Amino acid sequence: MKPSAGFSLIEMLVAIAITAIVIAVSLAILNEGQRTSEGISLSSNTLQNLRAGMNYLVRDLVLAGEGLPTGGIPIPNGSGTPVNRPGPTGSNYTFPNTYTAIPVLTTGGGKGPNVLRPTDMVTVIYADNTLPLNQNLINDPNPPVTTPPTTPCNGSIDSNGASVTFDINCTNISTGTTRIQPGDLIMFSNSNGNALASVTSVAGQKLNFAASDPFNLNQRTDSSGTMKQIQAPPSSGNYPPTTATRVVMLTYYLDNSDPQNPRLMRQLNFNAALAVSEGIEDLQVSYDFVDGATNPSDQKDPPAGNSPNQIQNANLFLAGRSLYRSTWTKQYFRNNLVTQVAPRSLKFFNRYQ
Repeated sequence: MKPSAGFSLIEMLVAIAITAIVIAVSLAILNEGQRTSEGISLSSNTLQNLRAGMNYLVRDLVLAGEGLPTGGIPIPNGSGTPVNRPGPTGSNYTFPNTYTAIPVLTTGGGKGPNVLRPTDMVTVIYADNTLPLNQNLINDPNPPVTTPPTTPCNGSIDSNGASVTFDINCTNISTGTTRIQPGDLIMFSNSNGNALASVTSVAGQKLNFAASDPFNLNQRTDSSGTMKQIQAPPSSGNYPPTTATRVVMLTYYLDNSDPQNPRLMRQLNFNAALAVSEGIEDLQVSYDFVDGATNPSDQKDPPAGNSPNQIQNANLFLAGRSLYRSTWTKQYFRNNLVTQVAPRSLKFFNRYQ
């Protein structure tokens, strides 16, 4: 019998070539799968960050002015000392000296840092009802301890507007996650109007409003917009029945202190700002106004003859990028979201039209 013949050299070369081709194709498919998977992951994370930031913006803009008087809250004016406005670190912004009240929505075209281009900021205020302060404040700094609470409950307010004490039998302001803390804003309202004060310290049920607060709201000498103007008569030290409401002021802007990770910041009053979304490299906000004449639209700030109280819509543009570059293209993945918001307390609906 003849011995079995092995593979010829040509057959082995053909087999090796086929194997090499199969391996090459498999590696190409694997690399393409890895590239696609990385792209999907980076793109998905970018969109998720954009949606998170946009959700915060939309929610707070919709609430702008909720529970507040029409036209905003009066602020001290007349002495030339401006009221400070929260903003990016080192910005030292103030509300315009022409403002006699803080509007429920304050524009800020170009007041944010320059990332891809100059960015915007926006400030909104609305009533915070997480801790209802449902009691009358009367001008009696030292009420008798034995006096039982009445309905509605009675707290006390200092004749100079420097402090207020709440009746603990009705509202405990110093416990729980919703307790009042230094830096909070309190709006006082009565038949004479409204005034805004900044809490500088808390002692049990007593809130103090010392001068030189971060906002410069606790002024006592200005000719209007202070606690003295809601006294009856003004500057008399006597208050008609007065109610209190905690107010939140929220400012949105971009932080570019880390150029590798620009972030959307949400600042409550003058507390430390918190990043609500990462990888955000552009924030643009324009507004549509209703003045009954020209109705200017897509404006960064109120044009001449218009005020923030005439804003009907806010147009939001938010652009983001992936937190990391693609290992294949060495580029960021980018995306953006656009929406329009009608602030609840500024929008007029004619249900009969």
